[in-house]
This record gives sequence, structure tokens and C-alpha cells, in this order.
Amino acid sequence: MGDVQAMADRPKEKLHGRERRTHNLSTKLTAGEARVIDDAATRAGKTPSEWAREALLRTAQGGSSNPLGMDIFIESVGSQMLMMAAFDPLLKASGMATEHISALFERVQKTKLIRAQELLAKRANRRAEETRRATE
Repeated sequence: MGDVQAMADRPKEKLHGRERRTHNLSTKLTAGEARVIDDAATRAGKTPSEWAREALLRTAQGGSSNPLGMDIFIESVGSQMLMMAAFDPLLKASGMATEHISALFERVQKTKLIRAQELLAKRANRRAEETRRATE
């Protein structure tokens, strides 16, 4: 089972209606990474172990490790749909050819992932640099 190890029988304790947790998964973190986890757990009002368990399971099950991020994504898709529906007649009324409008929307669809990834990479690099400076 890889690095997940079964824990020895433990004394009976309250399980609060859940299945007994009998496996352990461990990892090593840098001091900066540990602070990031501790901060996130504190913001969520959880222990680092509780926070990490939930984040790991949510991600492993195909969900977002950030539920708010998923809500924002859904709203963004809705905004995109609204803008495309609103701009189509406006652009046609301004004299833009239907083929040009279609090509414009298609180009946005094809390039938005790459652009979003570029922006997220820049943001991640900036955060990593800030974390590195904070740990020096």
C-alpha cells in the first residue's frame, strides 16, 4: 500500500459516527511549507492533520482543494456565457461579420487555458519568492 501504513489496534475512543481511522500517511515538509499548512489550518479552524486529510481526500476524489475556487470558477463560466450571448448581437449590429465573431470567440476558447496557466504560474512564482524571502 505504498507509504500508507495500518496503525496498530488502538484503545476505544469516541468516533463521532465515523469509521475508525487505521492508516497513517506521512510526508516531510520544509519549515516554510509547514507554516503554509499551519496557517491554512488555522484559517479553517482545524488542526493541520484534519486540514491535510480533508485537502488530500478532496483532491484525490477529483474535487478542488479550494471549494471557494470552484465557486469562483462556476461564476466565471456563467459570466463568460453571459458576455458571449450579449456581445454577439452587439457585434453583429456594429457590422462585424458573423464569421469574424465566431473566429474571435473560438480564439478565446482555444487560448484562455494557456493564458490562465501563464497567469497562475506567475502568481505561484511570486508567492514562492515571497515565501523564500520570509524564510531567510
